[in-house]
Amino acid sequence: MLTEKTKEILNAADAKMKDAIAFLEESLKNYRVGKANPAVFNKVLVNYYGTPTPIPQVASVTTPDAKTLAIQPWERSLIPAIEKAIIDSNIGLTPSNNGETIRCSVPALTEERRKELVKSAKAEGENAKVVIRNARRDAVDALKKAQKNDGLSEDAEREGEDEIQKLTDKKVKEIDALVAAKEKDILAV
Repeated sequence: MLTEKTKEILNAADAKMKDAIAFLEESLKNYRVGKANPAVFNKVLVNYYGTPTPIPQVASVTTPDAKTLAIQPWERSLIPAIEKAIIDSNIGLTPSNNGETIRCSVPALTEERRKELVKSAKAEGENAKVVIRNARRDAVDALKKAQKNDGLSEDAEREGEDEIQKLTDKKVKEIDALVAAKEKDILAV
């Protein structure tokens, strides 16, 4: 039976691990895989009155069809700044405007670009695993400290370590599944 202190340490580790997985899910959404996805502009910053601001905060981004992204700035004067931001961001899209709306056609991905994206997605997955392992290490350290200072029994500490390891293994499998799904998505032609 887990003690209150052990449960507290486990819950803290679980929260850190969930944050790492949520961050990974968000960053994988930004990968453009041949179909229009407004999330690609979430990290593209435009100079808005001297402040770097993400495009979705200064314009509405829509997908009129599967291969086109349309950006409708809330102020027409932002059109040149948004176009420049898209070009400078190196996301592989070329903007064109009609004076009111900016359109970006999503080109088909080359084999080389697909492999690059897969490699990058795997690197993001590894970064998330590092965060998970750090959370495990911190939890184990906290358990040892609790055993030393707070009178936690050796058996309770060992049981807590086993639970943390099970949690870590489960979260690493989740990360592997997320990355594998994204890889499949990227490589699908």
